[in-house]
Amino acid sequence: MKLFSHSNTFFSLPFSEEAERVSSDEELMLRVGAGSDAAFEELYRRYARRLQGFFFRQLGGDEEAAADATHDTFVRLYEARGRYVEGRKVDTWLFTIAYNLCRNRYRANAYEADYLATLDAEPACTEDVEIEMDRETLRQALAKVLEGLPPPLRLLFSLRYEEELTGPQIASVLDIPQGTVKSRLHKTMELIRRKLREYNPH
Repeated sequence: MKLFSHSNTFFSLPFSEEAERVSSDEELMLRVGAGSDAAFEELYRRYARRLQGFFFRQLGGDEEAAADATHDTFVRLYEARGRYVEGRKVDTWLFTIAYNLCRNRYRANAYEADYLATLDAEPACTEDVEIEMDRETLRQALAKVLEGLPPPLRLLFSLRYEEELTGPQIASVLDIPQGTVKSRLHKTMELIRRKLREYNPH
């Protein structure tokens, strides 16, 4: 089976049957495992653009790298279709694959491990992590702050506040305890607040 092709521009697959389009992600994945090309195409239609945007942000704004990583994510998903466990959330699985691809492409895992070990050694926070943002006013400043974050924190912020994954989903993606997710999110948001105050000290 030829999955799909891509170039530097976004590639659209043909629309699938209406029955596939009204199915849940998990129902589609079960049908992919049973050999349905239409179900796989529908999952691609639902997630490819979102994943390409995620990779674009995580890989330094490189459109070609984002397209390659999106392609690789769906190849890996398709190759692992026989291992899908009924009930597992497909978006969590896709972002787990995406996270692992990002780690491979950063080529700085030793630095990341040391950085995260230092971060985790700081006192943990058990508070809920939320922040109010005036996106119109702070959009440009926030974009600059996010560009300067260490890759692990930029990715964590993206999963929670841009992709809107839940704490348990992020814990599954990163393969870390939920308490660690909460602690790292708190420290990430504190760092972002400090950086934003540099742009607007008043």
